[in-house]
Amino acid sequence: MPRHKLQIYLDLIRWNRPAGWLLLLWPTLSALWIAAEGFPGWHLVLVFTLGTILMRSAGCCINDVADREFDRHVKRTAQRPVTRGAVSVREALLLGALLALVAFALVLSTNTLTIAWSFAALAITLVYPYAKRFVSMPQAVLGLAFSFGIPMAFAAVQAQVPLLAWVLVLGNLFWVLAYDTEYAMVDRDDDLKIGMKTSAITLGRADVPVIMLCYAASLSLWAVALAGRIPFASIVAALAVAAAQAVWHFFLIRKRERDGCFKAFRLNHWVGMTLFAGVAAGYALA
Repeated sequence: MPRHKLQIYLDLIRWNRPAGWLLLLWPTLSALWIAAEGFPGWHLVLVFTLGTILMRSAGCCINDVADREFDRHVKRTAQRPVTRGAVSVREALLLGALLALVAFALVLSTNTLTIAWSFAALAITLVYPYAKRFVSMPQAVLGLAFSFGIPMAFAAVQAQVPLLAWVLVLGNLFWVLAYDTEYAMVDRDDDLKIGMKTSAITLGRADVPVIMLCYAASLSLWAVALAGRIPFASIVAALAVAAAQAVWHFFLIRKRERDGCFKAFRLNHWVGMTLFAGVAAGYALA
C-alpha cells in the first residue's frame, strides 16, 4: 500500500486523535476492574483495549460515510477523507467492516454472553450516525453507544450484567451528554444552517447549565456505584479531581467560543482516566 494511501486511511480512523477512543476506553477499563474487584487479567485488558480502538475506528468510517454530504458544509469536517473524495464510500465501508470483524474475533475469545452483547453494540454503532437527522438529542444515542463496553465488561468477567453495571452505564451516559454537547457547541452555527439536530441546538442557552448538571449526575452515580467497594479515600480523591476538571471545563465553555468548547471536549478523557485511576488504586489498596 502506498504510504500516502496509508496516511489517508489513518486520517479516516482519526489515528492522530486518540481522545475519541480514550473516551471509550477509560469507563470500559473501570467496569472491568469493578466487575473483577481488581485486576481482571491481561487477556481481558488486551481484548477490551484493542476492541475499543478497533470499534471506534470502524465507527469513524461509518460516521464519515453517513455524514459525507453534511460534512462538506461544516468548517471542522470539510476536509475529512470521504468528504473531500480522498477515500471512496466503498473503501471506507470495507475498512470499517474489516476493523469490526477483527474486533469481533477478539470478542470470540470471551464467552457467549459477551458475544451476544457485541451484536447490540454493533447495532447502536450503525444507528448513531443517522440519529442526528431525526433525534433532537442524538448525544443520548451516542451515550448508549459509548457505554456498551460496560455491560460487555461485566458479561466477560461475571457472565452476567447486574444492576451495578446499569448504574455505571447511566453515569457514563450523563458524562457523554456533557462532553458531546461541548463538542456540538463547536459546530452549532454550521449545524443550524444545514438542519442537523444536536443537543447544543436543542438546549439553546441552557447548554452550559445542563452540561454542568450532567457532570454532577455522572460523578454522583459513579460515587453510588463505588460506595463500599473501594476505600472511601480513593473515591473522594478521584471524584474531587474529576469534579475540579469539570469546573475547569465550565470556564472553558461559558462564553460558548469554538476554541474553548473544543478544548473542553478534547480534555474530557482525563476525567475518565481520573476515575479509572481511582478505581484501580482503590482495589489495589482494599
